[in-house]
Amino acid sequence: MVGCVIVHDNKIIGEGFTSPYGGPHAEVNAINAVKDKDLLKEASLYVTLEPCSHYGKTPPCADLIAKHKLKEVFIGLQDPHDKVAGKGIKKLEDAGCKVTVGILEDECREHHKRFLTFQEKKRPYLILKWAESDDGFLAPDTSLRKENPEPFWITNAHSKQLVHQWRSQEQAILVGTNTVLEDNPKLTTRNWAGKDPIRVVLDKNLKIDSNFHVLDESVQTIVLTQVNDKSKYIKGVAYVVIDFSKPLASQICDALHQHNITSLIVEGGTKTLQTFIDEDIWDEARIFKGTVSFKNGLPAPKFQGTLQHQNKILTDTLSVYLND
Repeated sequence: MVGCVIVHDNKIIGEGFTSPYGGPHAEVNAINAVKDKDLLKEASLYVTLEPCSHYGKTPPCADLIAKHKLKEVFIGLQDPHDKVAGKGIKKLEDAGCKVTVGILEDECREHHKRFLTFQEKKRPYLILKWAESDDGFLAPDTSLRKENPEPFWITNAHSKQLVHQWRSQEQAILVGTNTVLEDNPKLTTRNWAGKDPIRVVLDKNLKIDSNFHVLDESVQTIVLTQVNDKSKYIKGVAYVVIDFSKPLASQICDALHQHNITSLIVEGGTKTLQTFIDEDIWDEARIFKGTVSFKNGLPAPKFQGTLQHQNKILTDTLSVYLND
């Protein structure tokens, strides 16, 4: 979401942020929040992203700013969207407004990283997430699986709740076939208030049937498969055919870009996570390390990244890496 404040005589007189999709933009909400509109022509507007210049779900914000004759506009960064890309700045300058671009640009890029990744790299912002045992395994040896088919929890309840919070903050979540067949996950935000992410499932040969939670039609779901036979598709589920003989991560990103998905959590399993790592298509890796030891089992993915921060969640350690 874009953020905007309007300042008059060193005092904030209006502030706003982007409404849910289809609603007013940050600049509109900020201007509407100003009680005395006569102050606007002597005020300065600060906004994290270039005001839009085109008609979409709402009229152009640049036109509204020009209409109220704001004397000065400070913009965090130029909008890379081809419908804007400097056109909003030009509209403001043509209207006689003094425009300064690049205020706290690094901070604004960080804030808008999902939108910018989608526009500049034509793919979602990608977060890899997994939990590994103290000795570096995602899951114990299959012999233990046969004794106890239930999922082996590596992390504590607080870490699990944090993961559900993350799910509410991102647009989609991806898992591979084996993860579904072995764990039957719901991939919802049950332990946090918020919207469920769109479920994205890799299922090359359509091994997953409607008895699994991911195909229960309770949440928008996209299945990526090589089976081009609509008679085998489940009603209410979207299917996208991709070529599993070619690099997958880039094809997944292309498919999700076509579905206007701006951010994605990749939750597993190991093969799926390693696919994104090997193709070097990821932005963050969020890794939990628990205290349990498996001694043998499914090794955690191998990757290289820059450690951004690390913190303890009771007994668990959370490390967040960036792909620089």
